[in-house]
Amino acid sequence: MKIFGITGNKNTGKTHLIERVIAEIISRGLSVSTVKHAHHDTDIDSPGRDSYRHRTAGAKQVALSTKNRLAIMTEIYNSIEISLQDIINAMDPVDIVLIEGYKNSGHPKIETYRSISKQPLLAMTNNTIKAVGSDIPLNDIKLQVFDLNNTVEITNFILKKVGLDRHRY
Repeated sequence: MKIFGITGNKNTGKTHLIERVIAEIISRGLSVSTVKHAHHDTDIDSPGRDSYRHRTAGAKQVALSTKNRLAIMTEIYNSIEISLQDIINAMDPVDIVLIEGYKNSGHPKIETYRSISKQPLLAMTNNTIKAVGSDIPLNDIKLQVFDLNNTVEITNFILKKVGLDRHRY
């Protein structure tokens, strides 16, 4: 499976971009999955739900299944986070896995940047970032800069970088 990341500082449009790129990739006849990294402890179930009760009772894994969806939650009782590669290895095969976050992992990425951000560009110190999607021109960097809203050009760039640009749409 090919992998490519979308990263950036908080509130720069990562999720909005990845949603649009997913739709564009699917419209081209390719399959896509995603991995989203969160820096905080988050639950996908909530107190009172049966799955929550199973998990808090001590189950190592809880599978929640409906006719349209399957979620498998795994409790990690030690403080070692599962590696991105192990997560990808556990996923069903697709043409491309888009990774949101994981700024410091070694896979290629595009950075999202907004003029309202007071943070410096990650691309200035992170060589895994191959381009930037921005809401303003960025003339002081050597990477390709895309209009953050130009989903087609950004998708073309991603697919070319991972070798899926020759796929027949």
